[in-house]
Amino acid sequence: MNIKTITEKKQEDIDKKFLPFGFQLLLDLYDCKPGACDDLDLCYKYLDEIVPYLGMEKQAPPNIFRSDETRFPDKAGLSGWVPLIESSIVIHTLTPKDFISVDVYCCKGFDTNKAKRFTSRFFQPKRIDEQYLERGLDYYK
Repeated sequence: MNIKTITEKKQEDIDKKFLPFGFQLLLDLYDCKPGACDDLDLCYKYLDEIVPYLGMEKQAPPNIFRSDETRFPDKAGLSGWVPLIESSIVIHTLTPKDFISVDVYCCKGFDTNKAKRFTSRFFQPKRIDEQYLERGLDYYK
């Protein structure tokens, strides 16, 4: 190894100590387009297509489940997720309120505005609240 390579490696190690392990975008979608919360195909398609759109890698195809609306009428809707090599994307819908929550968690950075636009186009909410978290702040220390 030459001196430059050793110096570059040390700088890389120093830089990494200041990086979080993961990044999480939480989206709450209010008053989504009619029928979106019950549309199994739409929600599956969303989970399937957002992954390559954000430059992530699927570990397996999406899984999505319908809640028992008879037993849990206030929780009627869908829950699904797609496992990623980099973590996961999760969706929960609540039909009684036309409400959808989406969690995008990835151990590499991603364009949060791109994720928000993609999600908005799919579900057409009247309002979106968002939170952004950096996770595992001491992971690389």
